[in-house]
Parts: sequence; structure tokens; C-alpha cells
Amino acid sequence: MVERIETGRPVQILRTKDDHSFELDEDALGRILLADHVKDKPVVVVSVAGAFRKGKSFLLDFFLRYMRNQGQADWLGDPTAPLKGFSWRGGCERDTTGILLWDEVFLVTTSQGQQLAVLFMDTQGAFDCESTVKDCATIFALSTMTSSVQVYNLSQNIQEDDLQHLQLFTEYGRLAQQDMSEKPFQKLLFLVRDWSYPYDADYGANGGRAILEKRLQISDRQHQELQQLRKHIRSCFSEIGCFLMPHPGLKVYVNIFKGDELPEPKSMLEATAEANNLAAVATAKDKYTSGMEQLCGGDQPYLSPQVLESHHLRLRESAREQFSSTRKMGGEEFSQQYLDRLTEARLLPFEIDQTFENFAKHNEGKNIFAAARTPATLFAVVLAFYFVSGAFSLLGIYSLSNFCNLLMGLSLISLCLWGYVRYSGDMREVGAQIDNIANIIWASLLKPLYKTVMQDRVLPPHLTGGAGEGTRATPLNGRLKAN
Repeated sequence: MVERIETGRPVQILRTKDDHSFELDEDALGRILLADHVKDKPVVVVSVAGAFRKGKSFLLDFFLRYMRNQGQADWLGDPTAPLKGFSWRGGCERDTTGILLWDEVFLVTTSQGQQLAVLFMDTQGAFDCESTVKDCATIFALSTMTSSVQVYNLSQNIQEDDLQHLQLFTEYGRLAQQDMSEKPFQKLLFLVRDWSYPYDADYGANGGRAILEKRLQISDRQHQELQQLRKHIRSCFSEIGCFLMPHPGLKVYVNIFKGDELPEPKSMLEATAEANNLAAVATAKDKYTSGMEQLCGGDQPYLSPQVLESHHLRLRESAREQFSSTRKMGGEEFSQQYLDRLTEARLLPFEIDQTFENFAKHNEGKNIFAAARTPATLFAVVLAFYFVSGAFSLLGIYSLSNFCNLLMGLSLISLCLWGYVRYSGDMREVGAQIDNIANIIWASLLKPLYKTVMQDRVLPPHLTGGAGEGTRATPLNGRLKAN
């Protein structure tokens, strides 16, 4: 059972100075150990030490999360939640200096009913470019001397140089405790991160125990120096263990290879040909885009849709020729799919036609008559309902007259609202709906009416060829005259 005392933070109890000396902050240490809920209780210190930039602080933050959520099956919690605790970051430069304690003390009750105070310690990584060997040895020795469990954080394997560093570092601690006849340190746990040999030893404590026995085994075939090293390590700790951890991303990679989403591997020739054809597609599309930009892009004036489309067809054919004339790998059959992708609407995404749609929309935005279509349509609707309402009033049909007045008011409100949307940029969805309604009214009613009126004004029906046989038009003084 764990009782959470308070939200904690890292407190530096040992500082490193510029002259490579160390300063103990006794006040900070006292505030943690002499707190009312901690003093007079046995203390268990869990420390993590090892080379710098190997994830020690990151690992300790998971220890903290476990202690806060102990007793819950899903103690990891939300996998997307930020990892809080000791400072950690990616990169190649060191982040932790000196020795830090987490000031949130966890009270744990053992099976015998004794209450223990559990503390977590983070240490400066060894072998960075700013620390001497003595600095590294001192940090490691002090953390080992004061910890109940010293986690020796290693990457991928237990190598001989790891054991040699451990021998050097622990010897500093032995020098400080020469008057002690028993083993100077308590428990050492080799934590091997990113273990990549599960066929030699399983992940976890059992596999770690097997690897540790092999690494610390003493035989007559070994050199005396190697034998002495292993005897020294065993003599320093009352208990030694090992734990093998898999790479955190290995399971994800395995699942990807098991799934169907992984693309089929390509030959070097196929991959090169694909890149070659994609580059040719990009070049052809750039040529098309440059030509369209000169015609209707930026500050260019408005073009009629018919003229714009004719230029589009011409430039699209030019882009096809550009693609076809470019030397490519893979042959014509392989390149045909990229040519179709460039210009054919039947294969999506067809690059050039999509680009043309964007240019057409941009060009339409320059049409001042198209921009004025909505207000003109709404104003025409207002006038129409005004005159129709007046006509119904003269005829005494006041119900229809009032209904027309209502529609006229709604049209006028829509016109004012559309102007506000255009001016302020607010309620753009409402403005888009008003534009759609105005376009429907224009296309279905006003535009056909406008065309009919204009045709009648240019050439009246009695002057067309559809008139009677005896009627024909002859020019007289530059005008048409019916005979």
C-alpha cells in the first residue's frame, strides 16, 4: 500500500563546481529526510547510475509513475500523457548534473507491517566531455554508498569495460568505508536496456540472472586480472541481480511486419525508375504551372472561362510533351502510369486538372460581375417582390401582398447580412449559403430571363427567318426595313 504525500520535484543535494569539487546541500537533504512523515522511519533509496544520455532520468520517471499508481493493474495510465518527474530530453548533451533526490517521499507498508520511506535518486551520467574520471567515480561511489538499490544502467549488453568501470567506481566507496568488515554496498542491479538477444537469454529477471552468471563466472582459463575483477565486484555488494529489457520500439516494428500495411520491397532499379519518373512529372507540372501563372496568376487580369480553358488544353499538351521528351528509366510501359497520373482524369490524383481547377477558381474571383452577382440578384428579388406586392395591393389581394412584403423583407435582410459577411469576414458559412441561394435564383430564373430579353432587343421575332414567306429584311440607309 502506498500513501502519496505530495506532488514532488527534483532537489539537487550534491552540486558540481567548476573546479571539479563537490558541495553537499545539507539543508535541502534535511528538508526531505527530517520531514515529520519521514523522520524516524527506515529509508529505502533507489538510485540509477551509468553513462550519460542513456535514459536514466527517463527510467526514473516511470518508477515515479508506478509508485503513484501502485495497486492499479494499468499503472502506466494514458500512453499519450506527458512523462513528469526528473528532467529529461533527447539529444547528445548531458542534462543532469550532480545528484538529485525526488522530494516526494512514498510511504510503503511491508508484509510485516513496517512502514518504509522510499526515495528516488538521479545521478549525473558518467563519461561526458566535461567530467573527469575522478568526477564520475565520486558521483557513482556516493550514490552507491547511500542507496539501498543501485541500478547500473547499461545499453544492449554487459561488456568487460562496464565491469572495469564498476570496479573503479566502487573502489572509491570502499576507500571511504575501510573500517567496515562487511560488504560496503547493498544491492546492485544491472539493467540492460535494448537487449537484442532473446534467443540467448529471455527478457526479464530470469534471463538477466543467466547472463549475469556468465559475465561474473570465474574460471582457471581467465587471466588473473579478470578473475580479480569479478571477485572484487562480488565482494562489494551483498546482493547482485540483472534485468534484461527489450527495445521499446521492437514490438511495434514486429507488429508492422506482421500486418498487411507494410509495402512490398522494391528492387533498386524499380525504386530508381520511380524516383526518375516522379521527377519528370514534377518538371512537367512546373512547366504547366508557370505558363498558367503568366496568364491568370497574381496580378493578371480576368480571362473568360473559354479562353482560360483553351490555354489550359494547350499547356497541358505541352506538359505531356515535356514529360515524354524527358529521358527516364523503366521504359515506356512503366512511364505510362505517371503520364496518366499527370494528365488523365480517369486516374486519381490527376495532377494538372486539379491544378487547373485551382487556377479557374482564382480567375473567377477576379470577375467583378461574378462578385456582384449575389447583391444584384438579391436586389432584383427585392424590387420584384416590391412591385408584385404593389400589384396585389391594387387588386385588393392583401394576403398575397403581405406575403410578398415578408419575402421582400427577408431578401433585404439577406442582402444586408451578405454585406456584413463580406466586410467583416465573420459568419462565412452563412455568407456561403446566401451565395448558393443567389446562384440558384440567378441560374434558374434571372439568367434565362435576361437572355430572352436581350435576344428580343437585338433581333425582334418578326425580323427573323421564321417569319412569313412574304416578309424579308432589306438594308436601307444602314437599317433593317421590312418589305
